[in-house]
Amino acid sequence: MKAPDDTWTTLKVLTWTTGYLADKGVENARREAEWLLCEATGLDRVGLYLNFDKPLSDDELSGYRALVARRGKREPLQHILGSQEFDGLSFEVSPAVLIPRHDTETLLEQAVLCVPQARYILDIGTGSGCIAIALAKRLPEAMTTAVDLSSEALVVAQHNADAHGAVIEFLPGSFFEPVAGRRFDLIVSNPPYITRADLATLQPEVRDFEPRLALDGGLDGLDAYRAITAQAPAHLQPGGWLLLEVGAGQATDVSTLLVQAGFGDIITATDPGGIQRIVGGRHGA
Repeated sequence: MKAPDDTWTTLKVLTWTTGYLADKGVENARREAEWLLCEATGLDRVGLYLNFDKPLSDDELSGYRALVARRGKREPLQHILGSQEFDGLSFEVSPAVLIPRHDTETLLEQAVLCVPQARYILDIGTGSGCIAIALAKRLPEAMTTAVDLSSEALVVAQHNADAHGAVIEFLPGSFFEPVAGRRFDLIVSNPPYITRADLATLQPEVRDFEPRLALDGGLDGLDAYRAITAQAPAHLQPGGWLLLEVGAGQATDVSTLLVQAGFGDIITATDPGGIQRIVGGRHGA
C-alpha cells in the first residue's frame, strides 16, 4: 500500500483499497473496503463519510493493511470480521461452519407457515446454529434440538445460542443417530448439496475457506437428501413436516425422493433470487 503522498486519509485509503480488491476479483470492492476500514477504525460507515479528509493513525493504518491483505487472498469477509447477519441476528462464524446465507431465511418462512404450532423441532447439520436459533426465536414455545457431525461447529453454535438467549439442545453425530427413538413435529436441514465435480469451480472464498463437510453432496449432490428422506419418517410425528434447502436445479429430484419416502403435500418455495430453494413434505399426508 503506497500513498500518493505521505498522508493516508480515509478517502485515499478507500480509493486505493477498492482498486486493489477489485483487481483480486472481489465483488463489491468499495463496500468491502468500507467494512474493513470500519473494523480497523471503530467507525461506522456514516462515520467514514464524515471523516473522508481525516488522516489515519499509524495503528489504524497497520491494522487495516493486515485486514486488506487477508481479503486480497480471498479469505471471506465474514471470517475476517468474525460474524454474519442472518434473520436480523448477528452470528459468530469461523472456518468450522458454513457462513449463513440470506437465501436460507426462506426455510424459516416456510417452517413457520407449515408448522406454526411446532412443539419439537430438529435441525440436521446445524453448523453455526443459525437455523435452529432463528427458529427458536420465531417459535419460542417449541423445544429445538440441533445435531452436527462436527464438534468444532457445535462449539460455535453453542456460543451463538448463548449470545441470543436461545435454549437449544446440541448433539454431536450424523443425521438421526443422536436422536434415536425420538419424533419431532418439524425437521429442517440445509445439507451439503454441491456435486463433487463442481467443488473445484466454486469461488475461492467458498472452495478454500468453508468446511468441505458442509459442501460436498457426493457425485450428484443428493447423498444427504437420500439419507434424510429415507430416515425422516421414523422421526416425525404423524402430520409432521420435513423441510429441506436445496441447490439450484435440485428441487425436482428432491421432491421425487420425498414422494418415494412416502411424503405427501409436497411443496417448493423460491428464494428472493427466484431459485426454487426449499422443498418439503408432510409425513402421513
